[in-house]
Amino acid sequence: MHYALDIRTFLFSHYFYTGVRIAIGVVGLTLLVFNVADMPTTMTVFLGALCTSLMDLPSPLRHKFNEMLAGVLLCTVVMLVISLCAPVPWLVSAMMVVVSFFASMMVVYGKKTMPLQFAALMVMTLSMENQVPISDAFLHAVLFLGGGLGYLAYSMTVSWFLRRRIKQQVLAEALFELARYLRIKADFYDVKHDLAGQFNRLVRQQIVVADKQQASRDLILRDLHTKQDGLLVQVHLSMLELYEQVLSTHADYAFLRQHFGDSDVMVFLRDLATKAAQDIESIAYAITRKKASEPSVNYKAELRAVQFEMQELALPGPRQASEEARTILRVTYNKIRDIIELIGQVHQATQNPVDPLPILPGSDMTPFLTQQKFKFNMLLVNLRWQSPIFRFAIRVALAVTTGLWIASHLPYMAHGYWIVLTIVIILKPNFSATKQRMADRLIGTVIGCLITMLILRFVHNPLGQLAVLFAASVAAPAFTYIKYRYTAIAASVQILMLLNLLVPAGHQGVIGERLIDTIIGVLIATVFSYVLPAWEYRDLPKLLRNVLKASQRYLTASRDMLEGKVQDDFFYRVCRKGFMDSLAALISALVRMMDEPATKQRAVHELNRFIVQNYLVAAHIAALRLMLRRQQENLPQAAISKLIEDTYLEASEHLAEAQRLLAPKPRKRGGAVVVSPQAPEDKALSGKIELIGPVTPEPIPAEASAWSGWDNLRRRSRLLNQDLKEIVAQTAAIDKQLRKIPD
Repeated sequence: MHYALDIRTFLFSHYFYTGVRIAIGVVGLTLLVFNVADMPTTMTVFLGALCTSLMDLPSPLRHKFNEMLAGVLLCTVVMLVISLCAPVPWLVSAMMVVVSFFASMMVVYGKKTMPLQFAALMVMTLSMENQVPISDAFLHAVLFLGGGLGYLAYSMTVSWFLRRRIKQQVLAEALFELARYLRIKADFYDVKHDLAGQFNRLVRQQIVVADKQQASRDLILRDLHTKQDGLLVQVHLSMLELYEQVLSTHADYAFLRQHFGDSDVMVFLRDLATKAAQDIESIAYAITRKKASEPSVNYKAELRAVQFEMQELALPGPRQASEEARTILRVTYNKIRDIIELIGQVHQATQNPVDPLPILPGSDMTPFLTQQKFKFNMLLVNLRWQSPIFRFAIRVALAVTTGLWIASHLPYMAHGYWIVLTIVIILKPNFSATKQRMADRLIGTVIGCLITMLILRFVHNPLGQLAVLFAASVAAPAFTYIKYRYTAIAASVQILMLLNLLVPAGHQGVIGERLIDTIIGVLIATVFSYVLPAWEYRDLPKLLRNVLKASQRYLTASRDMLEGKVQDDFFYRVCRKGFMDSLAALISALVRMMDEPATKQRAVHELNRFIVQNYLVAAHIAALRLMLRRQQENLPQAAISKLIEDTYLEASEHLAEAQRLLAPKPRKRGGAVVVSPQAPEDKALSGKIELIGPVTPEPIPAEASAWSGWDNLRRRSRLLNQDLKEIVAQTAAIDKQLRKIPD
């Protein structure tokens, strides 16, 4: 369950705060205007505030202002254009198709423009029946602009005063998701859970963790002024160290289950990891309440129990385990102890305000932060048939055209904008999101209409209805990103209650018509989700190549750091982030593909294996880094550097082979064979790799024989290359299944 669906944590989350902020702004501004103006004016101002509120998300203040101002200006232009065309039915229909197309093309700039796209389409649909003279159209546009700017001023003021509070909430969310990640890892020690299924859950949770950590970076590493800001930076950096430690705890779980599956030691290891997750959750909860976190979880019983079990397993007798099994068990236990120690450091970080600048890992945090880039050229480049966004824009335009045509033939009083609104809410760039929105929108609307009917049947006091409207206005934005079905319910109640308050007894048939229009809109969206689709398997080759290239950069950066060629780990962190981001993009595509028709799914098993093996590569590198950092004194540096160099040369060879397998294949064009040009970095890489020969095992150097960690270092290096060999094998299997994809 999502942490924000628990009432205890929901009330302190940024989701609830966002909902309350939006409800106060939109409802408050609407009621304020309603006291001094007529109903049409009030509705126009309400619409301006509502559309602007769609862009009101946790974000750096400068980004938030730019995003919301862009929403106000764009939506004002859309409203003015549609209002001017509304008196001419064929013209307004044509203009709505054009607006639908270009608004949908804005998705090319990334997920941050999704609310902007929806805001523009919502204004378009709600303005389609605004048949007023030209002078009134300009007046309505000014009123809409006033409502949007009024909400913008209100939101920026509140966000400025609560800027540190928002940072705390976003940081806490990242910690909650890290705790969930650790809970999944705890189940690896439970023989009742299937290992393959656990790995799939783990790598999918990695998407969520990476996304929340990026949101935390974007807020916390900006606008650093006070020691309280420094405290949040300190907690954030400690969280990243903890995450890498958790990542490095990968063990041979199948081996552990084989040797200790019937032993209590596995139960104690699971309990230790579960308690560690609870400890992280307690830190997150303390941060949401603006309090210093005090350790409240006691690990002593489990730690002593594991120590006792390891001693018993070392004694001669029927329970005695092999030396290799006891070594793996001991290493696993030590890593969990390291996690517990790092959790203690996170507790301490919440207690000590510090100056933020000295503790940052580098002077320039730009590589770690999300940048706003809205280049017009990106739009032009995607105006082509092969572009998934271009096909999505055409799909939306065709669906809107169909919805308008059906609305014009309905026998009852026209509320056709509800059909179009349902279509634009449901249709998303990928089939997976569209499929989910279909069920949520239909079920949510039915439930919302039934709830509204009951409320209007028993609640006649305007103050009581106003309270319901406010609650719905809080819930609608609060659940958008955690449970959309709740948002659909709340949005239906919100609109219907608002209409009833503004025009009492004037919309008796609205609820029934809304249900009919919603069903029609869902059916249209369902049909058009199969029109000009952008199936996920078409993007797989590019995503796979991105993962392999990012992995190559990550390997190079980690090798330089482990060999001591660089002074700090700044570049290593940048490359690690790039690798994790590329892997998260591939995982997201795979998850979306699993929601598509079975005939459109490709190499699902192989992709799962490929993702898991790449995850293990990151785990091995993290383990090597932490191992050498923990034992910095008396290291046989020359021998270690030689082993690392040989290991990474072999690893680079495997990655180069995988990239060669996925290189664009020669294809026939007009009877001639055309070979796709190779990227410059690929040419340079392949030229270097051809000089690398097979790495032959060497005896242990004399200077390394006395170092206790040598065998573990060699074992990790061997596992790293075994997983890279598996990546090559899975790459070949995936490539074989993807060759039939048309250009």
